[in-house]
Amino acid sequence: MAINKLLGFLILFMGIAANTFAQQPASKKEVINIIKKVNNYWQTTHPQPTSASWDEAAYHTGNIEAYKTTGIEAFRKYSEEWAAHNQWKGAKSDDVSKWKYTYGETDDYVLFGDWQVCFQVYCDLYNMAPDKNKIARARQVMEYQMSTSNKDYWWWVDGLYMVMPVMTKLYKITHNPLYLDKLHDYFVYADSLMFDPEAKLYYRDARYVFPTHKTINGKKDFWSRGDGWVFAGLARIINDLPKNYKHKALLITRYKQLAQSIINCQQKEGYWTRSLLDPQQAPGYETSGTAFFTYGLLWGINNGYLKDKKYTQAALNGWKYLSTVALQPSGKIGYVQPIGDKAIAGQMLNENSTSNFGVGAFLLAASEMVNFAK
Repeated sequence: MAINKLLGFLILFMGIAANTFAQQPASKKEVINIIKKVNNYWQTTHPQPTSASWDEAAYHTGNIEAYKTTGIEAFRKYSEEWAAHNQWKGAKSDDVSKWKYTYGETDDYVLFGDWQVCFQVYCDLYNMAPDKNKIARARQVMEYQMSTSNKDYWWWVDGLYMVMPVMTKLYKITHNPLYLDKLHDYFVYADSLMFDPEAKLYYRDARYVFPTHKTINGKKDFWSRGDGWVFAGLARIINDLPKNYKHKALLITRYKQLAQSIINCQQKEGYWTRSLLDPQQAPGYETSGTAFFTYGLLWGINNGYLKDKKYTQAALNGWKYLSTVALQPSGKIGYVQPIGDKAIAGQMLNENSTSNFGVGAFLLAASEMVNFAK
């Protein structure tokens, strides 16, 4: 009888131990090797510098974090060559009278946030090797923009990721308080337009606000990557704000509200579907939103903003999906929803569905995972 009890105890103990071991996060070395694999694959298959548009620049925001994490000089050089190729500019028009900030892909949309995300990378490269020419255009554009009375520059959620970190990075370089004042003004406008106080999530833009717009099942439609842009954008600025910044509490509050809402929408396999509250709108794996959420959660855990174990579990589940499903044997990142603005019913993704901004988001999450693994 005693032997049977002992055997039972040993079996129970071994089961608990095995389960605990299976839930342990990856080691620092394992994650760094993943970063190398993913980024080497991307840069090898995309050897030529490309435009300064938002999707390319979003990749480089991840590449810079990969460089900071690994110290691999080739990663920094890749972004440096890209920046020089684009003359350290976004949209290239020099005729200020024609500068616009609605939606546009031509060189006169200088004030449109999609052409400003590149300034984040230029600021980082400046901080690594100061040269005023690297940020001259960024300062010209942003300081002109701030001289206007307009507050509606960030009218879509992507813009919060694209430009909020530009404001904080340039503030840290110039110490010009106007960057922080305007950051607040622009954020308050965006928040009033797109934040849903009940769901505590952001609509992609004013077109998607409920009940004017609904999912195919009549629900509020919150786009995964859209909320990912906001969540990651907040994570990228909060620690760059001065401790005595009078509007910091609002940004931290929104970050924490998003964190709680986001983990409530996570699928059991660790990923997030494209429509957060209506998974059946576009079911199945999606990597870009999942990567931004995983990055934002890990950042909050690493920096003491998210202390409850439920956030750690959600982040680890997200990383498990990213590193075992999204990551392909070649180093390709799959299941990335293409450029768009919503969850599209019937849109199919697979292991070959990849994109520059999705790889950048993955690198952000992986770099933060290295910090977690420490």
